[in-house]
Amino acid sequence: MPLSFSGRGLQAYRQTEAQASSPLELVVMLYDGALRFTAEARQAIERGDLSARRTAIDRALAIIIHLQSTLDLEQGGAIAADLHRLYDYVSRRLLDASMQNSVTPIDEARKVLQSLREGWQGAARASKASPGAMPGAAGSGAA
Repeated sequence: MPLSFSGRGLQAYRQTEAQASSPLELVVMLYDGALRFTAEARQAIERGDLSARRTAIDRALAIIIHLQSTLDLEQGGAIAADLHRLYDYVSRRLLDASMQNSVTPIDEARKVLQSLREGWQGAARASKASPGAMPGAAGSGAA
């Protein structure tokens, strides 16, 4: 019998995983969520499922807004400012996808999110390799 998680079981697993993760790993997890929801939105557009599209885009936007709200623009310098602009761009593209019911803006947003995710994943790996080194500008409250 295949292993399956109930809704609560999966939520508990994810909560445990998040509690055991470093701040950089948490940022990567947020990007993973945003990418998952944008993929769901893209699929919903292709199926013509407006309700699923709205739900998926709303969830992706919530993650982007959270990442953006944790930036420290004063202490994060140019990196935080650049991230802020990228999050604005991604948010606008997701809103465009919703208004136009088009996958093109979602694809553009996903490219940015994937690139950012790869950068944070590299930072998380580097941080594990040398635990004393944490970047100063993150979407985790440090930026």
